[in-house]
Amino acid sequence: MDVDEYLELADWRRRVAQIYAAWRRESATDSRAAWLRWREARDELFRDHPQSPLPGDTRARFGGLSYFDYDPAYRLTAVVESTDGADPGQTTGSVAGGLLKLPSSGAEQFSFRRIGTVRLSGPLTGTALPLFWMSGYAGGLFLPFRDATSGSATYGAGRYLLDTVKGADQGGDWQSGELTLDFNLAYHPSCAYDPRWNCPLAPPESRLAIAVNAGERLA
Repeated sequence: MDVDEYLELADWRRRVAQIYAAWRRESATDSRAAWLRWREARDELFRDHPQSPLPGDTRARFGGLSYFDYDPAYRLTAVVESTDGADPGQTTGSVAGGLLKLPSSGAEQFSFRRIGTVRLSGPLTGTALPLFWMSGYAGGLFLPFRDATSGSATYGAGRYLLDTVKGADQGGDWQSGELTLDFNLAYHPSCAYDPRWNCPLAPPESRLAIAVNAGERLA
């Protein structure tokens, strides 16, 4: 990339962070209205920003991303349980030093560390997902998942719920070890729109056997 593209990418991440900061403020009082504004802001980025994951010929006819209907039951507060005593090798692609190579959509793999487990509630009671920390460059929480909609109503390789290094941060309380997890904000990785993007993907341990009918879906 040339210097302009690096600056464009920095601006993309800055704007995503601003979108999520606005959502965190507004969703405390009106979660559905905040979700609608989050959608509108994402559509604007996808349509107009030079770092949009959409191919150039697709942007001209882009009419907005598709979502399941908003369901407040999918807005959860989850406590992060430590992985102390767990075998990190239980996660696909473990390597030396406790680092993991998660599946990716391209040739390059990304290093992560499994830092905990989130126990889910509401419509997802009885299920759990591993929580990862990206070990490369800036670090950040990463929470991907697949579910029974993957490959039919949603992208087959899964969706993201958190990717804080890219600004997708729903908030939480570090003192109580809690994370806000609103599955209405689940979104497809960039490789779902164009294979030129290389994305880390959800490992088998991040698959939910039930359908998550919330968040972004295929058109």
